[in-house]
Amino acid sequence: MRNFRNLEVWTESIELAKTVYQVTKHLPGEEKYGLVAQMRRVAISIPANIAEGSSRRTSVDFARFLEIALGSSFELETYLELVSSFDKSESNDFSLLMDQLHLIQKRVNALRESILKPK
Repeated sequence: MRNFRNLEVWTESIELAKTVYQVTKHLPGEEKYGLVAQMRRVAISIPANIAEGSSRRTSVDFARFLEIALGSSFELETYLELVSSFDKSESNDFSLLMDQLHLIQKRVNALRESILKPK
């Protein structure tokens, strides 16, 4: 069992989720139960799956949860792309979020590859 709190990518994805919560506060009220809820849910899913996967006994199981976290990150990227096309006034916030997300995607994938690498 690994300690997920020691994984830099987990810490970064927690920060990303916090940022998503802050940014989505500025979206229109009619999106509260739609896009806002979806973005928040999927942002939380990234660190949650990293944490859950770290508790698994085998590297293959951990890698499966990292794949789920990666899938959630791509889902979030899709929502960010959509929202940024609607609201140009927040484009800088979305650009920074996208940069942060791309870094997390690379790190999740690198971690997945490293734990599956034959020793």
